[in-house]
Amino acid sequence: MNTLPESHRRPLFPRGPGLGLRAALLALISLALIFNDTRGDGLQGVRQTLSFMLAPLVWVAALPDHLRSAAENLDTRETLERENRELREKQLWLEVRLQKLAALEAENRRIRELLASAARIEDEVLIAEIVAINQDPYRSQITLNKGSRDAVYRGQAVVDAGGVLGQIVDVGHRRSRALLITDPNHGIPVEVNRTGMQTIAIGAGELGLRLPFLASNADIKVGDLLVSSALGGRFPAGYPVGTVYEVKHVAGEHFMEAYASPAARLNQGRQALLVWSDSYPLGDGDTLDAPPPTDATGDGDEGALP
Repeated sequence: MNTLPESHRRPLFPRGPGLGLRAALLALISLALIFNDTRGDGLQGVRQTLSFMLAPLVWVAALPDHLRSAAENLDTRETLERENRELREKQLWLEVRLQKLAALEAENRRIRELLASAARIEDEVLIAEIVAINQDPYRSQITLNKGSRDAVYRGQAVVDAGGVLGQIVDVGHRRSRALLITDPNHGIPVEVNRTGMQTIAIGAGELGLRLPFLASNADIKVGDLLVSSALGGRFPAGYPVGTVYEVKHVAGEHFMEAYASPAARLNQGRQALLVWSDSYPLGDGDTLDAPPPTDATGDGDEGALP
């Protein structure tokens, strides 16, 4: 049996310095390094070298935190994009709703003005909706959603919150057509509110109203208010018709003419008031037929309405 010399044998549990001695030795080395570092920059190069060598290890150790932060940022971005999209959609919906509310507010204001006008009129009145406007520049007409079933009759006055709009020229069962006061075929007896002078105002299209053949010495001037006259029995007396904005003397003639802007809000509202005059009172559910308009107010041959 071969055996090794004792000089080549190694003990199974080699003996060395104890753990406490090793710890004390490491502590002394650490204190020496700290003392040396405080006295100068002799270990700066060693520190930089160790930092460079350990940088990959530090990066690998911090990798889980980086991955978690990236996942959180991605989730936060998707959430923000979704919230922004929802906010944009809600903003669009609110803007549309705001526009609708503004339109309703304006309509309610016009209705309140009409109701206030109705309270000032002693005659019977009925609110009608304007459902159509004639686009022909030579025919100023509107269509209302009231007809013979509502006792509407030809020649009936139509007004709004500002003044006289015109009069009914054609009546159907459910609808009726009105000729506006600016139509060249329309004429309305008026009174100068300041002096009481009676005359006729004829539609002049875009110019508004025309007062022709006034006496050269007629007491009328710019700014005078024209109100409806009771002559003819069609219109409620004293209701605003227009305001004079020009008085023109015809050269070489013994008369003059004036122009007035309508008091009514033509082509600006959606409702109007139908007025029953004293000459044609509203019956108890009866459909009334009034005489057709005179030549100054149109011939009423616009066609049948439903």
